[in-house]
Amino acid sequence: MDKKRIIVTGGSGKAGQWILKHFVENNYDVINLDVKAPAEPICRTIITDLNDLGQVHNAISQFSTGNRKEVEGIVHFAAIPQAYTHTNEVCFRNNVMSTYNILEAAANLGVKKVVLASSESSYGICFASEFFEPQYLPIDEDHPQLPEDSYGLSKVVNEVTAQAFNRRTGMQVVSFRLGNILVPESYEQLKANFDNTDARLRILWSYIDARDVATACLKAIEVDGLGAEALIIAADDSSSNRPTLDLVAKYLPGVKEIRSPLEGRTSLISNAKAKRLLGWEPQIKLMEQ
Repeated sequence: MDKKRIIVTGGSGKAGQWILKHFVENNYDVINLDVKAPAEPICRTIITDLNDLGQVHNAISQFSTGNRKEVEGIVHFAAIPQAYTHTNEVCFRNNVMSTYNILEAAANLGVKKVVLASSESSYGICFASEFFEPQYLPIDEDHPQLPEDSYGLSKVVNEVTAQAFNRRTGMQVVSFRLGNILVPESYEQLKANFDNTDARLRILWSYIDARDVATACLKAIEVDGLGAEALIIAADDSSSNRPTLDLVAKYLPGVKEIRSPLEGRTSLISNAKAKRLLGWEPQIKLMEQ
């Protein structure tokens, strides 16, 4: 049986390497587009400037035209991964144009499914100049997105761009609003700072393991009929060792609307929609690492 072909961008990054591995392990022929090869030679890498539409088009067309095998989908994770590591306009331009170029090339070449890396930062709380409380808890996909920084804004623009391409071509585009991505070596330091709850307030103590991100990516490529959807991808539990209701009482006293029970260490970022639409379940729990 022939392997299905998938293209991943940013596969040399923190989450990207786990995404590459998971698709390879599930019998996909994987092509990585990035500015550098990963430390481990997981699959073929093509060095590609994703801000250049010609390079993106050429890289994808090598595997999706003529008598070549059809590309099953694209998982686009290449980006400047947070605010204020670059000047504002560089962050915005890079993240918006690379995403536009991926979607434009996918549309031109008949690729029917794309997964995008959006962010919880699009809600605006993480990088706001002054902290503000959510309108309700747990945050879900309907909560207003209120970024003031160019990184969060780029993610909102990318989600709107995904909707436009879906309207134009019918392409399925799933945008993952990702929590703080952790890898196995992250947990030791995190647990050593458990008592410093202030440090992770801005992300509402959310997290997601890169291995669970990878399984969500596979689910989003294999599921059909979603159109353009934004889905929160977060762990079931929080990254604090304190009960969630205690955190809310101390840090978020102004939030009066609690829409679902916050028992134990339940996450304040709801993944219920992703579970329902993808049949996805996060497997990694902080206390078990």
